Amino acid sequence: MAEPTSTEELAARAWVIHPDLGSNRNQRRAPEHALAEAVALAHALPGIEIVGTEVVRLRSPDAGRLFGKGKLAEIGQRLQDAEVDLVLIDGPVSPVQQRNLEKDWDVKLLDRTGLILEIFADRARTREGVLQVELAALSYQRTRLVRAWTHLERQRGGLGFVGGPGETQIEADRRAIDDQMVRLRRQLGRVVKTRSLHRAARAKVPYPIVALVGYTNAGKSTLFNRLTGADVLAKDMLFATLDPTMRAVRLPDMGGGGQGRRIILSDTVGFISDLPTELVAAFRATLEEVLSADLILHVRDISHPETEEQAADVAEILEGLGVDEDVELIEVWNKIDALSPETRAALRRTDARSEGVQALSALSGEGLDDLVLAIDAHLSRALDEPREAAMVALDFADGRRRAWLHEAGVVEREETGEKGLILHLRWTARQKAGFEALDSE
Repeated sequence: MAEPTSTEELAARAWVIHPDLGSNRNQRRAPEHALAEAVALAHALPGIEIVGTEVVRLRSPDAGRLFGKGKLAEIGQRLQDAEVDLVLIDGPVSPVQQRNLEKDWDVKLLDRTGLILEIFADRARTREGVLQVELAALSYQRTRLVRAWTHLERQRGGLGFVGGPGETQIEADRRAIDDQMVRLRRQLGRVVKTRSLHRAARAKVPYPIVALVGYTNAGKSTLFNRLTGADVLAKDMLFATLDPTMRAVRLPDMGGGGQGRRIILSDTVGFISDLPTELVAAFRATLEEVLSADLILHVRDISHPETEEQAADVAEILEGLGVDEDVELIEVWNKIDALSPETRAALRRTDARSEGVQALSALSGEGLDDLVLAIDAHLSRALDEPREAAMVALDFADGRRRAWLHEAGVVEREETGEKGLILHLRWTARQKAGFEALDSE
């Protein structure tokens, strides 16, 4: 029998559980899809081997152990049979519940917040990212330490002390964590100040900022690489990108009349449902790039069965960040290559009718040219470039130039004449030059 490799020796055998509270669930997602996301999260953490997954339906959570006696024993037997080392609970677990479950099942246990913190700690690369993760982890640990020592509080009294060893330990641990959090906030403040100076310097450069946002694994980094020629890590994995990445890039000139627009493109951390509150606060500085954006590209995995629910989660986080409703936004329906040809064609027809939607595949490049046109049109409006009124007459058969005008977002109204279409426009000098360049192709 072959000796196990060092990787195999270190790999923890993990079991993923999604507790489903049925009608009491305050969630958008079906439990099966929530479990699938939890499994994807687990796969994003190195050093573990997933040996089992399940949805466990609960009428109500048990205060001490989350699960009732019967279910507790039933799950425990499965864990024992599978020789499980680590249990991942896709939801909140109190410190008391965690301690009791670990003792009953003889395993290490992480709840959803703990798992996401572990992933972020493994992925953070920049100084700011590392500090933010450490701060979030300490904030999470502090709330659990306070309760984790409750079994010692019963030792108080007997010797005339106001408090006992348990309370003393709580206070000592709390002070140590508070001191470390103060140091981290001070260091993070210096990093954030540096970022603010960089942002102020960029504000003097006449390049608009375009921010990519979206649910984790929606394809933001793949699109970023397509548009910039960069080599940002882009994997089919949750939270492949944690640290903000920015590139100055000149968009391709789709009109053929000269150089394209120069922009600064920003790739941000992916959003996720039930993101730990500790991380929302800690990563606010990173996400502040979105607040200064002239245009937001909301990248959606349109092939995902719960794409609408994911979009709603992103919208909530953007609102929580204080993103102005007046900021221009384009919904980028990504991963159309994963759809059937019929569905893909229907989506492309939909995006042709809606200026605020662009269907594409960042992987194959299909639809990318139309997105570049839409970015240019939106930035023209956002930056208040001078626009002049014009009228263009087109033959009924001239669908190509008509489509170009609609995609550029310059058509105010369209009339049907005796010999063709009459389009009333409002466009910039550059858009006019791009349209006129179509005749020379």
